[in-house]
Amino acid sequence: MENRTNPIIIKDFITESGASYSTLPLSFTLSGLPLHTAPIVLVNHALTGNAEVTGEKGWWNDLIGEGKTIDTNIYTVLAFNVPGNGNDSFVIENYLDFTTRDIAKIFLKGIETFKIEQLFAIIGGSVGGGIAWEMLALEPNITEHLIPIATDWKSTDWMIANCYLQEQILNNSSRPIEDARIHAMLCYRSPESFKEKFQRTTHEKLSVFNIESWLAHHGEKLQKRYQLSSYKLMNQLLKTIDITRNSEDFKTLLSKTKASIHIIGINSDLFFTARENKETYEELKRFKDNVFYSEIDSVHGHDAFLIEYKQLDHLLADVFKAETIKK
Repeated sequence: MENRTNPIIIKDFITESGASYSTLPLSFTLSGLPLHTAPIVLVNHALTGNAEVTGEKGWWNDLIGEGKTIDTNIYTVLAFNVPGNGNDSFVIENYLDFTTRDIAKIFLKGIETFKIEQLFAIIGGSVGGGIAWEMLALEPNITEHLIPIATDWKSTDWMIANCYLQEQILNNSSRPIEDARIHAMLCYRSPESFKEKFQRTTHEKLSVFNIESWLAHHGEKLQKRYQLSSYKLMNQLLKTIDITRNSEDFKTLLSKTKASIHIIGINSDLFFTARENKETYEELKRFKDNVFYSEIDSVHGHDAFLIEYKQLDHLLADVFKAETIKK
């Protein structure tokens, strides 16, 4: 993986809420073929993710790498860190300054810095996919393909409610990261996933249910590697996805783009539900031809986009394999 040590510095950025930032560092990774020699794929990370998408510590290295679905022998892969996500020393204390659209604007400024006129694809899961939707709404010609996975173009009332609870825990708990993570894991998985994994078994040494020790472990693990300010910011972004806020309506915005839109839902997702994804697909189909819907079949809920690599590989083959062969 090729990393550039110096982040891009975004100057004089004013957020949608009117907050002013004289400088914002935008760190990133570049992997695969050299920039401007191959089709470019932008990968947007999810809540606790980062720009390290492939390689030894890559969180999506089952999907991205040599000979993988997004083949680094064929593509240039670009990924940005959401400023304030805790992957560098930059911290955003006032998380309420930012919405998902602000991050989309920052990413677009990063793309401009690289003199990229058009990306081959923007792909992202969960909040990363929400940022992708916002980018397309802001710049309809920025990409040939939009691939939002386990996400949507807006945060639903259900999503906002869960993020509100997360925010309450993060602001009021004596163990904010651990406790918020324990709640979040209930949204990221599903009742069936827990049943399959734990079968109501107990942990003999600890004298607790195995589900309890597993949740506690996830809370402690995140606490060790994640900053409270980062969690608050990323939760705020998850709550504020909405391409139509203070903007044009859905049809007007998406009628402007020629990009193919490949929506991928998860049948057991409790967070961004498959039903909501299908409604988005049906709405798009009324005025746009090159829109597709496919679904990951899994008991594992929202997190299935990080687990079901074989299904994801199959669902993405048409974009990343067939189209490159044509070229």
